Amino acid sequence: MVRIIGIDPGLRRCGWGIIESEGNRLRYVASGTITPAVNMSLAERLVALHQGIRQLIELHRPDEAAVEETFVNAGPRSALQLGQARGVVLMTPASMGLAVGEYAANLVKKAVVGTGHAEKGQVQLMVKTLLPAADFKGADAADALAIAICHAHHRTITALRISA
Repeated sequence: MVRIIGIDPGLRRCGWGIIESEGNRLRYVASGTITPAVNMSLAERLVALHQGIRQLIELHRPDEAAVEETFVNAGPRSALQLGQARGVVLMTPASMGLAVGEYAANLVKKAVVGTGHAEKGQVQLMVKTLLPAADFKGADAADALAIAICHAHHRTITALRISA
């Protein structure tokens, strides 16, 4: 059995979700959103993300982490700030000894819904179907659970390739 934390990077709302995977069985553990106050400086918000993720890892003790590769169709300033948040999200679990997988949004959607161009509502519905006990509030936590599910599927495929 492996415990996975999925993280949907964001500076305003950083979704997280934790699942356990054993073979083809998935079990919901916890999920939520880290929301640094918007009136904080950029540096303070990045620290809040780091501390929040660190506390989650210490509390839930995942074995591996999975992070979405963010695609931004916004201005350069927004892209830079999101990139900084993503750096914190990648660095924190890695600095705590966790292997970190990165997945494109289309791959996450394909792994969970079956198509890489699924709508957010479809992703949420499939996450709830795959993890009936999931108690997520909002798209960010659902996306993070989807990222963890994607990692669970792909780590199994990779392990099968290695053992073959």
